[in-house]
Amino acid sequence: MKEKLYPWLRQLTLRQLRGFDAVAAAGSVSGAARALHLTPPAVSLQLRDLEAAVGVPLLERGDAGLVPTRAGREVLELAQRIDGEMDRLGETIATLRGVDHGIVSVGVVSTARYFAPLVLAEFMKIYQDIHVQLLVGNRASTIEKLESLELDFAITGLPPEHFEVKKEFIAKHPQIIIAPPDHPLAGHERIGLAELRDETFLLREPGSGTRSVTDRLFARVKGMPGSGMEFGSNETIKQAVMAGMGIAVLSAHTVAAELRARRLIALDVKGLPINRKWFVVKHANKRFLPSAQALWNFVARNGKHYLPQG
Repeated sequence: MKEKLYPWLRQLTLRQLRGFDAVAAAGSVSGAARALHLTPPAVSLQLRDLEAAVGVPLLERGDAGLVPTRAGREVLELAQRIDGEMDRLGETIATLRGVDHGIVSVGVVSTARYFAPLVLAEFMKIYQDIHVQLLVGNRASTIEKLESLELDFAITGLPPEHFEVKKEFIAKHPQIIIAPPDHPLAGHERIGLAELRDETFLLREPGSGTRSVTDRLFARVKGMPGSGMEFGSNETIKQAVMAGMGIAVLSAHTVAAELRARRLIALDVKGLPINRKWFVVKHANKRFLPSAQALWNFVARNGKHYLPQG
């Protein structure tokens, strides 16, 4: 085994690093002692031993209490990395005993929130000891977290193309144009897209999957609006359309309840619906633990059964 260049590193212990982390978080030895359920002298001893091993001061007194020095910040970063790796080791060992333990982080684009929680809830009934962390956002933010490996996988309609992924098809994802029931074109058949040039379109924000579909639809016909009133959520757009503020391109799955209740209608526009697809997607470099693999398989095989029906 290669000889260590810094033998003092061998003197560091997990107990010392955790004590130091607690002091940095609390700003005082007494606060750290309460958090660790130890006595203040015990925490002070850990700090003295740690500073003696490192050989430089790790804490200094500031206005808000004890704060790490430059060297202290480096040690704190090490302590937090080690703590994270210890958590990962614990999860790995637990999941190696079976697929019924662990934590899975799932990103869901906002349009998928109309069915994804139902799928995940059903999975959690079967695997009650698996904790699912659900992060809902627009497509841009979800893909960003997928690329940085913050997520185990995501449920989305447009897989990214700028990095390598693995994906599995869940179901079709139709996009329609919705309008209030009293719209002048209600009941008309085979409406040409050009007939909607003068309509006020209500749009999702740039970066959302729905906005990407809308922009591609507008590009088909010369003179279609390049912009419109922007909203940050599908729910707000639905309410605005029902109030008569305009029409919108939305996922049929987000408006299924409103279509059934006739609070909204789908205009019969030629070339629509646009049939996108729902996928489960993961970064090609993401290595699944058994708990994540189990959830991936469940969503891929069963997700279609939880889609709203119009």
